[in-house]
Amino acid sequence: MNTDQADSSGTQGGRRTSVLVVDDDPHLLKALRITLQAHGYAVESASDGGTALRAASHRPPDVMILDLGLPDLDGAEVLRELRRWSNLPVLVLSARHGSSDKVDALDAGADDYITKPFGLDELLARLRALLRRVPDPASVPTVAATSFTVDLAQRQVTRDGDVVRLTPTEWNILELLVRNPARLVTQQQLLLDVWGPAYQTEANYLRVYMAQLRRKLEADPGKPRHLLTEPGVGYRFMP
Repeated sequence: MNTDQADSSGTQGGRRTSVLVVDDDPHLLKALRITLQAHGYAVESASDGGTALRAASHRPPDVMILDLGLPDLDGAEVLRELRRWSNLPVLVLSARHGSSDKVDALDAGADDYITKPFGLDELLARLRALLRRVPDPASVPTVAATSFTVDLAQRQVTRDGDVVRLTPTEWNILELLVRNPARLVTQQQLLLDVWGPAYQTEANYLRVYMAQLRRKLEADPGKPRHLLTEPGVGYRFMP
């Protein structure tokens, strides 16, 4: 990576822009972290695809920088799974120079593509271009449904003016759903995010917790309007 200095601002709406960098090369991860932080970005890192998907759902960043060659999942697989529930902008970087690799990454959901080695000025310019079209998430700190409101900043849910007490697991499920309104979130992604990779076949966990959330939040839990099931596939939050 060429580390020539380039003017850039890692702020968005008065706050530091968050970047999730995904690469299995520890030296590149360290270099990108130092460089991006020096330009004002808040940086998290992941060295494999599973960790990246969990991080993106728990603490959604403003943008992801994703390497294609990961030890557990190919970067294109990470992109396809991410696009099931998130519009997070993704800048792919890779040592693969073939046009077919670029096409595959873009078809899987990448927003832009840069090959190694790359110059810092180009990387920062690509990040700025991606972020210009993304609304500041701080401008939408709450999500309102007909019968309840979710305050993402305060991690609090209210119904008819009263605070609804949720368990940490209930909150984690609800947060992932409301951060992706009207989008299908698969059972596998919810299980991976909330319980971890060892539980990705335990769909019964989700049925129990979704029933609890509906009892607490839906006006008619038996006929939910907001926390919907896509049988055998996943769940969807409809505002």
